[in-house]
Amino acid sequence: MIQDRLDKMEEKLKQSKDVQASDKDELLTLLTALRAEIAELSKTHREQAESIAGFAEISAHEATRQEKSPALFNLSIEGLTSSVQGFEISHPGLAEIINRLATMLSNWGI
Repeated sequence: MIQDRLDKMEEKLKQSKDVQASDKDELLTLLTALRAEIAELSKTHREQAESIAGFAEISAHEATRQEKSPALFNLSIEGLTSSVQGFEISHPGLAEIINRLATMLSNWGI
């Protein structure tokens, strides 16, 4: 389930025509790192890992869809950043990746 969500997110990013190649490369690199962090987290916190993957997928969807909705995008980013609260100390790499991902998506200026 978690990997399916991340696969969908990766495919969505690869197919997006609105994302510049350099941004795609950086996002795909972040996604690779996110996969590793979520795999590690899911060993001890499966439900939280699923939430993080779900919010990441939704955020990527909202950022890359044709008809953008600022309200939905903001909610998805808020959910994504909230999903890692409490893991900053135990999983600092995960928190850093999510913060970078949220910042990149937000900077697209929806």
